Amino acid sequence: MAKVVALVVAAGRGSRLGPGMPKQYRLLGGRPVLRHTLGAFAAHPSVDAVLTVIHADDRGLYDEAAAGLALPDPVIGGAERQDSVRLGLEAAAALSPDVVLVHDGARPFVEAGLVDRVIAALDGHPGAIPALPVADTLKRGRDGVIVETVPRDGLWRAQTPQGFRFADILDAHRKAAGQVLTDDGAVLEAAGGTVALVPGAEANVKITTMDDLARAERLFDRPLEPRSGTGFDVHRFADHGDGVHLCGVLVPHSCRLEGHSDADVGLHALTDAILGAIGAADIGRHFPPTDARWKGADSAVFLAHAARLVEARGGRIVNVDVTLICERPKVGPFRAAMRARVAEILGIAADRVNVKGTTTERLGFTGRGEGIAAQAAATVLLPALY
Repeated sequence: MAKVVALVVAAGRGSRLGPGMPKQYRLLGGRPVLRHTLGAFAAHPSVDAVLTVIHADDRGLYDEAAAGLALPDPVIGGAERQDSVRLGLEAAAALSPDVVLVHDGARPFVEAGLVDRVIAALDGHPGAIPALPVADTLKRGRDGVIVETVPRDGLWRAQTPQGFRFADILDAHRKAAGQVLTDDGAVLEAAGGTVALVPGAEANVKITTMDDLARAERLFDRPLEPRSGTGFDVHRFADHGDGVHLCGVLVPHSCRLEGHSDADVGLHALTDAILGAIGAADIGRHFPPTDARWKGADSAVFLAHAARLVEARGGRIVNVDVTLICERPKVGPFRAAMRARVAEILGIAADRVNVKGTTTERLGFTGRGEGIAAQAAATVLLPALY
């Protein structure tokens, strides 16, 4: 499977929005516009990494917008958008992507299906952009009067993310340095590359003016819709140890659990349940066991990341339920501490968390004391716009 990097361009000043902070950091639904954008890509199951290009003066604002999303350090952009994209592409080379998706940071409502269409089109073309056909009659004006009616046949309104085979677009941007082109599709066209059109989405608006921001804010007045997900995980016992991590609590036991991280089977199952509820693949996609960064890691990091993805998309967690399946150790004496710890990680009330233990009546691998299994369910509310 191709390695996909999303390059979010957020270095602009947004002067058309009026005085104040840049538009990508204005609040939308109580969160920075950029946080919605980053959350959408960080949650997408086909996106391996999200790299952001920012203005040199905006690092503090960016850190606030990206908090908890486990993203690479941002790249400092250039004087023009084209410069910023090129600098972002040069930095992205260290991630060895096959495909790059270049997206405007001020387009916070990008849908997963749109991203899928762009990626799929790259199987047959070096570039692909989402676009909508022009529906309105077009007029060319001069000095306040119409001088021409422009035929709209074959005209499209370009959107982002614009997707490219990485080597092709990096080479094209290097060749185009110093030119002024309107978007990245034009950069690839100038280098002789073919750019495919895929259906865009009306909801995928770019926030440019205060009216745009006001219309976007009204989208958050829609009712939240429930989403649910489930998770399951298993870890085997090692030969010896002094305890096992279960739902964020170290429970005394004669064995430990084997795993790349701290092997907290309960938190792993719950992380997958939350990721499932928002269509964000699974824990292995976000925290690969082949990555040395997560060796021995506290699984609270994984669960907190899943919770931040929900929050970044304007949603909230309603309740979670975890079942730990084992003969030993006994879960009951630690249930209250587990509920409290899970609630703390997720930032929700403890009465929205349930943890229970059961056995398999000495059947199967858990019955033989070879390991522990866990299953989990989660319900979240997301804005209907997603």
